Amino acid sequence: MKKLLFLLLIGFSFASAISQNYTISKKIKIAGDGGWDYLAVDDVNQHLFVSHGNVVNVVDLKTDQIMATIPDTNGVHGIAIANDLNKAFISNGKDNSVSIINLNTFELIEKVAIDGKNPDAILYDTFSKKVFTYNGNSSDATVLDAVSNKVIKNIPLGGKPEFSVTNTKGLIYVNIENTNEIKTINATKLIVTATWNIAPGEEPSGLAIDLVTNRLFSVCGNNIMVVVNALNGKIIKTLPIGEGCDGAAFDAKKKLVFSSNGEGTITVVKEENENLFSVLETVQTQKGARTIALNKTTNQLYLSTANFGEKPKPTTENPKPRASLVPNSFVVLVIDKK
Repeated sequence: MKKLLFLLLIGFSFASAISQNYTISKKIKIAGDGGWDYLAVDDVNQHLFVSHGNVVNVVDLKTDQIMATIPDTNGVHGIAIANDLNKAFISNGKDNSVSIINLNTFELIEKVAIDGKNPDAILYDTFSKKVFTYNGNSSDATVLDAVSNKVIKNIPLGGKPEFSVTNTKGLIYVNIENTNEIKTINATKLIVTATWNIAPGEEPSGLAIDLVTNRLFSVCGNNIMVVVNALNGKIIKTLPIGEGCDGAAFDAKKKLVFSSNGEGTITVVKEENENLFSVLETVQTQKGARTIALNKTTNQLYLSTANFGEKPKPTTENPKPRASLVPNSFVVLVIDKK
C-alpha cells in the first residue's frame, strides 16, 4: 500500500509539473475576411504586424487597437522588422515584390520588384543589413540591400524554402520544405555553404534558434520537432508536436520552444541544456492558428486565425476542398502565462 501511495504521489507531482501554464488571455478582433500567414512583433515600438489578405494590419500592443492598415500587399506572407533602419519589409507573394514601410508613419517608402516567384518568408539580418526573401515558386532567395533597398542577388536553393533565422554573426539558416533539409547561407558572400538533411523530419516549415547554445528548432509536417546543432548540422533530438505546424518561436529568457500547430494547439518544449529537451505541455488554442510571433518584452505569444464553416465534400475538380471562413471572425490570439 505504501509503495502504491508513493507511486500515486509521484504521478500526481509529475502531472502537476506538466499542467498547462499557458492559456489564451484575450483575443484581438480584426475586421476583414482575408486569409493570413506570418505575424511579426516590433519589440521597440510594441506594435504587431499581421498579414491579412492583401493588407497588413498594425496593432498597438499597449491598447490592442488597430493603429494602421498597410494596403496593396497583394498575397502578403511575411514581415521583417529592421528597427535600426526604421523600416519594415513585407513580402507580397502574388505580385513578386517587397513593400518597404516606415515604422513610424507606416507609409510606403518604396515597392521593389524581385525576380523570385512567390516571395513567402522574409528575414532581416542585422549583421549584414540585408533582407532575404524566400521564394516558394522559384526555389531561391532574393537578397536586398536594406539600406539602399536595391536587389543584390538571387541565391538558388534547390528546393522550396520556408522560414529562416540568423545567428547574427554572418550565417543564415533556412528550412527547405520539399527536400527535408536546412541550408546555411553566408550573409557576406551570399552563397550556400552547407546542406543538412534533417531526417526523420519531413516538410520542415517553422524555424527558431537559441543563439547561446547554437541549437536550431525545426518543426516538421510529420509532427516532430528536430533539434539541430547550428555549428555542424548534427541532429541532437526529435520531439513530438501537434498536427499542422507552420511556425516556431524561442523564448531565450525561459528557454522554451513553441510550435504553433494548425490543429489548434501549441507544443511547448523545455530546453534544460544544449543536449536535453522535453515536451513541457500542450496548449489549447484555436483551429487554424498555425503561425506564431513572440513578444520578447512581455513574453506573450500571438497567433492569428478565424472560424471555419463546414468543409465541402471532395469532387473530381476539387479533390482537397477547404472549409470556408466565417465572415468577420478573424482574430489574433494572445497567449500568456496563467
